[in-house]
Amino acid sequence: MEIDNKSQKAVKSLNIFEKYLTIWVALCIAGGIVLGKLAPGFAKALDGMAIMVGGAPVVSIPIAICLFFMMYPIMVKIDFAEVIKAGKSPKPVILTLIVNWGIKPFTMFAIATFFLGYVFKGFIPGNEIVKDGTEVELFRSYISGAILLGIAPCTAMVLMWGYLAKGNQGHTLIMVAINSLTMLVLYGLLGGWLLGVNKMPVPWQALLLSIAIYVALPLVAGYFSRKWIIASKGIVWFEAKFLHVLTPVSIIALLGTLVLLFSFKGETILNNPLTILWIAIPLFIQTCLIFGITYLLAKLLKFSYEDAAPSAMIGASNHFEVAIATATMLFGLSSGAALATVVGVLIEVPVMLMLVRICLKTQNWFAKETAA
Repeated sequence: MEIDNKSQKAVKSLNIFEKYLTIWVALCIAGGIVLGKLAPGFAKALDGMAIMVGGAPVVSIPIAICLFFMMYPIMVKIDFAEVIKAGKSPKPVILTLIVNWGIKPFTMFAIATFFLGYVFKGFIPGNEIVKDGTEVELFRSYISGAILLGIAPCTAMVLMWGYLAKGNQGHTLIMVAINSLTMLVLYGLLGGWLLGVNKMPVPWQALLLSIAIYVALPLVAGYFSRKWIIASKGIVWFEAKFLHVLTPVSIIALLGTLVLLFSFKGETILNNPLTILWIAIPLFIQTCLIFGITYLLAKLLKFSYEDAAPSAMIGASNHFEVAIATATMLFGLSSGAALATVVGVLIEVPVMLMLVRICLKTQNWFAKETAA
């Protein structure tokens, strides 16, 4: 997952992990199911190694380590100095913020509730016990995972999609930084409220702790370690050596987490193999809808194509690393919410590549960016 703020060389092509992410995720599903059959106590034992708060396990230490290494490589690549450049071209930034926080969470909630709570409800029987011991209907757990995806804007891979669509990389970089900062406040507030509307238990202490561990901690670690490394070794070494070694770490940590997750969920998948399809349908519709809304608004606002394409890509994509981390902390590694966030990873690459192709075929709808 590349975010290189000084050159576009690192984003000229997807690496093997990114290009075949859907295949890797599918292999992790299979591997996790096999692990769950052969060693059913392994993942449970790891998840049981937890930090206790008030006598209850809140943070699984092995999973927290994996999830930190999912997030840190993303954060260390962001140059927050780019944020000050947002004032030079405020309209794309304002549009992206409005879509990400004023539209996207609510359309995701509505679409997920309609399909998982009504259309497919008959195919999603039963209840589950979530992390705090509360029994909830399984379809609500899946909706909760979709909610956590819908309020997590802009994955690190969005720079890839913006580059492939021949968009304005500067705008994309700025929005990655701004979204990382706004998530510190809005992710918890919106997430807690929408989960409550979905009639799910909202452990606010765990939710705030999740934001602190999986957003704030890697954000701060990335910011200061980036400054130290560049000051000590220089920007060339940082980009050519450090980022090159770090690039696959995030996805490797993600894939390891998925193996553990599916070692828990294997029985559910085997008993109801269409579960992933039921979850994928509303996520696919949401992604396409938000892309269409943002792209149309960019057209109506007379954006250049170079600003319209990344604005739509940022709106359509999700920060699935944060969503998985939060679902795991709030409801447990074995929860339906955690499973739903993983389906977001499964469909990310093929759907976003489809949207890239749509952008490239519709460049003539927009004015070309003119030199300053």
